[in-house]
Amino acid sequence: MRIHVINPNSTAAMTRTIADAARAAASPGTDIDAETGMGTPPSIEGYRDEAMAVPALLAAILRAEARGADAHVIACFDDPGLAAAREVATGPVIGICQAALQVAMTISTRFSVITTLPRSVPVIEDLVAAYGAAHRCRRVRAVDMPVLALEADPASARARLFDETRLAMDEDRAEAIVLGCAGMTDLCDWLSQTAGIPVIDGVTAATRLAEALAGAGYRTSKAGAYAYPRDKSADMIAGAA
Repeated sequence: MRIHVINPNSTAAMTRTIADAARAAASPGTDIDAETGMGTPPSIEGYRDEAMAVPALLAAILRAEARGADAHVIACFDDPGLAAAREVATGPVIGICQAALQVAMTISTRFSVITTLPRSVPVIEDLVAAYGAAHRCRRVRAVDMPVLALEADPASARARLFDETRLAMDEDRAEAIVLGCAGMTDLCDWLSQTAGIPVIDGVTAATRLAEALAGAGYRTSKAGAYAYPRDKSADMIAGAA
C-alpha cells in the first residue's frame, strides 16, 4: 500500500518531521510517499497562505495518483483544499484536523486543541464546528509562536506547549489534547508522557485512517459533490461556434 503525505508548505525540514511520524505510524509494508509543497508559503498561517498552497497541493495529488497512491494525507491542520482534493483523487483524502478530532471524540468526552498563533484559533474553531466536534471541544488554545519557530526554538516550544496543556487540563477539564499544527508532531509522545493524558497528533491519526480506508477498499465517491472536475474544453468550443 502507498500513502501519499503532502506537506502543503514549502519547508522541507517540516516535511521530514511529518514523514518520520507517518512512517512510525504506518503498518509494515506501507510505503509513505512524502512530498513538500512547490512554490508555496513556507508555513500556512491564515486564509491567504491556504489559498496560495492549494494549486500546488492539487497538482501533487494528481502526480501521486499517477504513481499509484492508494490514499492521501494533507498534513496541515487547517485542512486546506480538502474538498477540492477529494474531487481530483480516486483514493481517500484525509485532513489531519478531521482525523485528529475523530480520534479525540472517540477516546475522550472533552478535549482541547493547542495550536501555534492566536490568528489560527478562529480558523480551527470553524473546522471543529464543521466536523461536528464543537460539543466535545472545550477550547482552542494557542502557544503564540509562529509555525517555523517550533523547530527554531524547540525549548520555548516545549515549555509553552506544556504550560498551555496544564491550563487546558485545569481550566477546560480537558481529558485529551489535540496538537493543532503538523509542526508539533514530534512533541506528541513527550507531551503525553509529561502531562499524563492522551495527546493526539493529526499526522499519526490521518495515516492510520488512510491505511484503514484504503485497506478496506474504500474510494472517494464520484456520485455527487466529489465527482471529478468537468472538462470544460467542449463547452468553450461550443460557445465559440
